[in-house]
Amino acid sequence: MKLLRGEVLLLVPVLLTAAGLSRAQVKTSILDVTSSIRSILPSLSRPANHSSIFYAVMFDAGSTGTRIHVYTFIHRDSVELPVLDNEMFYSVKPGLSAYVDSPEMAGHTVRVLLKVAKKTVPRLEWKRTPVCLRATAGLRLLAAEKAQALLDQVQHVFDESPFLVPDDSISIMNGTNEGILAWISVNFLVGHLRPQTNKSVGILDLGGGSTQITFLPKLRKTTESVPVADYIARLDLFNTTMHLYTHSYLGHGLMAARLAALGALGAEGLEWRVFKSSCLPKKFRDEWSFGGLRYQVSGDPDGYGGYKLCYQEVLKVVKGIIHQPYELEDSNVFYAFSYYFDRAVDAGLIDGVHGGMLEVRDFKRRAKEVCNKMTKYPPISPFLCMDLTYITCLLKDGFGFKESTVLQLTKKVNNVESSWALGATLDHFGNLRIH
Repeated sequence: MKLLRGEVLLLVPVLLTAAGLSRAQVKTSILDVTSSIRSILPSLSRPANHSSIFYAVMFDAGSTGTRIHVYTFIHRDSVELPVLDNEMFYSVKPGLSAYVDSPEMAGHTVRVLLKVAKKTVPRLEWKRTPVCLRATAGLRLLAAEKAQALLDQVQHVFDESPFLVPDDSISIMNGTNEGILAWISVNFLVGHLRPQTNKSVGILDLGGGSTQITFLPKLRKTTESVPVADYIARLDLFNTTMHLYTHSYLGHGLMAARLAALGALGAEGLEWRVFKSSCLPKKFRDEWSFGGLRYQVSGDPDGYGGYKLCYQEVLKVVKGIIHQPYELEDSNVFYAFSYYFDRAVDAGLIDGVHGGMLEVRDFKRRAKEVCNKMTKYPPISPFLCMDLTYITCLLKDGFGFKESTVLQLTKKVNNVESSWALGATLDHFGNLRIH
């Protein structure tokens, strides 16, 4: 898949502006498009008069897995801009946070994934191919010293690798950056980031430890009614100012929500306690791990199960915590990915390759079916009832979507992974910061 040269021109300044704004805590900045493009070329490519293919490697260290994106770019001459030619993607489980008590395993994980980069990038290009890792909610949920121990192991592996290791190549990414960069990447890939274009799509990202929502409001009251100012990011682009509604909720990703619904979040005595839930099959009892900790979980053998009781449990996790934007217009199509996509596939709602369009009520309907038939027809995953119910509750009682709101469930957009990674790659390796 090749992106048009003009499309790259539109994407890069927006990515850099958005990322810079979030680091500057949403201060107003204006980026000159032409000078920005010229600034990034030397750091990404060979000499300007030499037609070349060049590469960049981005690691996404999430709470439930670590992913590697190897991007191939083309730079033809001193006039033309880089073109995204290809993406190689691979992932492994669990996430780095699972190795909190054995940090050296985090380094081993990254070392294994680097083999993908070595197979994708020609050997002669290794020393000039930059490599970078951004960690998300899994490490944000850890104590600072434990998270740093994991990152130090990754740094050691990077330093001994044959790839180019830039300054600030490893860090924990701010949750706001996740939402903004994902929004920009998806809107770029669907062709909405163009001058005089008012179209846009919103994004919903559900990870293991956190969840993000980002969209371009149509009503001023949406931006004026936010609880605090950092829900709004201001972007200046093509002589137009855009105010994005964006927020990241740490602790409300799918796996963290399981813990909260079970009453296990921050609990002690894990070696002897059993956490019960009406969202799990009655006869189910097993050990479940997240974030390097093990939990004994089970259904409630002496109580009742089903959708209504399960919904009451997950509602406590959502109610009063997730802000409801003033508007979530039906005309705003939202792209939903990560665990939204995965659980929709598990529930048989969409195709696992192509994704598909769903209404919020489709999650609700399927959650009822799964939860109310757990005894007769145990689901493939014992957590499917809880997960589908949480997604339904998050969308309806959390964000305030109507049941008729349409969601585009996707894993890839134009053959590129739906995530913040492409935006973060251009931001970091572009060697440009806005303050």
